[in-house]
Amino acid sequence: MSRTEDLIRLVQAGDREAGETLINENSGLIWSVARRFIGRGTETDDLYQLGCLGFLKAVEGFNLEFGTQFSTYAVPKIAGEIRRFLRDDGAIKVSRTLKEQAASIKSMRNHLTTALGREPTIQEIARQTGFTPEEIALAETATAATESINRELGEEGFSLENVLTDTESEEKLLERIALRQAIDRLPEREGLVIKLRYFHGLTQERVSKVLDVSQVQVSRIEKKALSHLRELLV
Repeated sequence: MSRTEDLIRLVQAGDREAGETLINENSGLIWSVARRFIGRGTETDDLYQLGCLGFLKAVEGFNLEFGTQFSTYAVPKIAGEIRRFLRDDGAIKVSRTLKEQAASIKSMRNHLTTALGREPTIQEIARQTGFTPEEIALAETATAATESINRELGEEGFSLENVLTDTESEEKLLERIALRQAIDRLPEREGLVIKLRYFHGLTQERVSKVLDVSQVQVSRIEKKALSHLRELLV
C-alpha cells in the first residue's frame, strides 16, 4: 500500500494532521489546477485555498477499492470546487491597482482625444502610459463580465479547455504542459489575441480595435493561434 493511500485512510478515519500532510505533499498538483483560473477575478492565494478544499473533498470521497489513481480522481474535484466558487461568487473583483490603471488610462484617453481631435488608438495610449495593449484592454473592461475558458467561442464552438480534454486526460495534461505555458510559446500577436479573447473576454471587434487591425484579420490570427495551440499540446 502506498503512502498516499495510507494517509487517505487516516483522513477518512478523522485524522486532520494526515490531511494537512497530504495537502503539503500534493501542493504542486493543487497549484497546477489553481493556476488555470488566474485572471478570473480571484486572488491567486484564494484560488489555492479553494483548490485545497476541493482536494480534501476528493480525499474524503475517494474509494480506495476502485483501483483508480488518486490524482486522476482529485483533479476534477479541485477544478470543480474553484469553478463553483467563481460561478456562485458572481461579480468579478477588481483590484485597487487595476482601478488606478483604468483611471490613468481614461485620463490619458481624454487628453489625447482633445489634443488629436479624434479618438486615440490603443497604440497611442500605450506609448503615452507605458502600459501594454493587453493591460489597457484589461483595465478598460475590468468592470465588465469576462469570458470563461470553459465558454465556447468562435464558429467552431471552441473552448480553451476543450482543446486539452478532447485528446488528453487531465492527469496527462498536468504532466505535459500548462495551458499558460503553451500560450506563452505562441508568436506575440497570436498569444495576445488568445489572452484578450479567452481570458479577458473581449469580442473580435474589440480586439481589432486593440490591435488596430480589421475584425477579419483578428479572426484569421485567432484561428491560426488555435491551430498552433493544438500542435503544441499534442
